[in-house]
Amino acid sequence: MKINKNIIAYSLMGYLTMGLSISCSDSFLDQPPSGVFSQQGLTNKIGIEGMLINAYASMHGPAGSWYTTPVNWVWGSVTAGEAYKGSEKNDQSDVNPIERFEVLPSNPLIRSKWDATYNGVGRANKVLQVLPEVTDVNLSDADRIRIEAEAKFLRAFFHFEAKKVFGNVPFVGDDALLPEDFKIPNSTDIWSKIEEDFKFAYDNLPASGAPGRAKKWTAAAYLGKVYMYENKFAEAKAIFDAVISAGVYGLATKFSDNFNAASENNIETVFAIQFSVGDGSTTNGNYEMTLNYPAPNFNGCCGFYQPTQDLVNSYKVDAAGLPMIDSYNASDVTSDEALTSSQPFTPYAGTLDPRLDWTVGRRGIPYLDWQLHPGHDWIRDVSFSGPYSPIKNTWTRKEQDAKTASAAGWGWNNNARNFTFMRFADVLLMAAEAEAEVGSLAKATEYVNRIRTRAANPEGFVHQFKDLTKLDLGFSDIPAANYVIGTYPTFADKATAQKAIRFERKLELAMEGHRFFDLVRWGTAEAEINAFLAFEGAKRVACLGGAHFDAKNKYMPIPEYAINQSFVEGVATLVQNPGY
Repeated sequence: MKINKNIIAYSLMGYLTMGLSISCSDSFLDQPPSGVFSQQGLTNKIGIEGMLINAYASMHGPAGSWYTTPVNWVWGSVTAGEAYKGSEKNDQSDVNPIERFEVLPSNPLIRSKWDATYNGVGRANKVLQVLPEVTDVNLSDADRIRIEAEAKFLRAFFHFEAKKVFGNVPFVGDDALLPEDFKIPNSTDIWSKIEEDFKFAYDNLPASGAPGRAKKWTAAAYLGKVYMYENKFAEAKAIFDAVISAGVYGLATKFSDNFNAASENNIETVFAIQFSVGDGSTTNGNYEMTLNYPAPNFNGCCGFYQPTQDLVNSYKVDAAGLPMIDSYNASDVTSDEALTSSQPFTPYAGTLDPRLDWTVGRRGIPYLDWQLHPGHDWIRDVSFSGPYSPIKNTWTRKEQDAKTASAAGWGWNNNARNFTFMRFADVLLMAAEAEAEVGSLAKATEYVNRIRTRAANPEGFVHQFKDLTKLDLGFSDIPAANYVIGTYPTFADKATAQKAIRFERKLELAMEGHRFFDLVRWGTAEAEINAFLAFEGAKRVACLGGAHFDAKNKYMPIPEYAINQSFVEGVATLVQNPGY
C-alpha cells in the first residue's frame, strides 16, 4: 500500500503550522477560510488519521524543494566523499560550499533543511495536540495508542535528523502552542528526549502494519541506532539482539532487490518512504532525487550526485575477496575519463566486490537494463565531477515500460522507487559494531559475513547482456566484471573488527545518505575526509581543489534566519554552532 500524500497534505498545509493563528473576537471576522480545515473538523477518526498521514508526508519534503528530506544525498553522502555534487559548477551552486566545507549560516539550503525537519516535528506535534480532543466513538483505544506512538516515532525521527545534521538543536514538544513557545534554547542535549519518544513507540506500536508505517521493530531499530550515536553500546547490543531474534527482518536474496520497485518493501526494509507515480498526481514521486540521473543523454535529469573515484576504488578486493582497506587508493579502478564515448575503452579487469556495479554506473558495464554505460555521453562535465553515474536511485527500463517507476515533469522524472531510510543490513552492521565494542568478536564476524555472503550470491551479480543489438533478450550467465568476494575469519581483536565493520558499512550502504554521520559518530571525520580531499582534490581541482575539513564542519551551521527569529528580550535563544 502506498500512502497517498496528496489527500491530506495540501488541504491541511495552512493549518498545520508550528504555531496557532491569533483570532479576532468579532464574529464577522471569525469565519473559517475556504478550503482549510478547522481543528474542530479534525477531531474525529478520519481527521486524526489524516493528520498522521500528513506527518508522514513531511518526509517527502516541500514540493519543488530539493536537499530537504531524510534521503540526505547532500548531507550524508556528498559531504562524506561518496559522491560529488555533480553536474556543472554553476548548476545548483549553493551546494558547492557545502561540498567544500565552506558553507555559511546564510546558505539557503541550510535554511531549507532546517525548515523541512522542524516542519516534520510540528506536524507530529499537531497530531499529539489534537488527539486528546478526539471523542469519536469509532476511534478505539488501540487506535488511539497506536496514533500516539506513531506520532512520537515521527517526532523522534525528525529530531534525530536535526541532531545528525545540526548538532546543537532544540527539542520541540507537543506542549509548544503559541509562537513564543517555539523560541526554545538549543543549549540542552536532546538525546534523552529522542530516546524517550522512540522507546514509547517501541513499547506501544503493533509488530505489523502497512508498508511505510512505523511499527514496533522499526522503533526498536531506531532506538538502537540512537544508542550507537551516544556510544551506549551495551544498550544498543540488547536492543539489536531483540530486533534480530524477533525474526521480522532478514536480508533480501539479492543485494539489488533493495533498489527495484518490483521488490521494494521486502523483508530487508525496516523503514522506507513510499513513492508512487501514475496515481493522478505529479507530486507523489521521489522529487528529492529528480536531479540525480545520468545526463544529458539519459531519460532523466540532471547529472548530479556522481560517485567519486575514492568510492569506486573502495570496491577493489584482494585474492581472498576481502577489501583492501589500507591500500585501496594505491591505484585507480580504470575509468574512461580521458576518452570520448566514441573512443574504445576496456573496463578494469582486476578483482572487484560485486556490489560496485549496483552502486556506480561506469563505462562498459550494463547500466541496469538500459544499455552499457557509454561514459562521456551521460556526463555533463567530466573535469568537474568525474566519469561515473549514480545507480541505486535510478529506475529500470522495465519499470518505466510498466509505468511503475517514473512520471515526466519539466524535463525530469519523478521516480516511484521507494527510498529506504533503514534496512536490515544497516541493523546487522550496527549490531556487529556493538558486539565488537562490548560483546563477542565471533558474533561481530558472523553478522558482517552474513552481509558479505549475500553479496557473493552469483544470481545477484551484474551480468553481461546476451546481445547488445537486442537488449530485450536480457542477460547472460556471464558476470559483467571480475567479481570476487570472500568472508572474514573471526576478527582477532577489537581494532581489527572496528576497521572491517566500518569499511563494510561504506561498501554496503554507499550512496544511501549514511556515511558522513557515521564518520562523525566514530570521531574519524576530520582525518578521513581530509585524506579524501587530498586524494580527490588533485583529480577534481575545479570541484575540490584547496578544500579542507575543520572540526566545526562536523555539523552544519544553525541557519542565520532561525537565530534572528529566536530573540526574546533582546537575547537570541538559539546559539550558533562553534566556529561559524
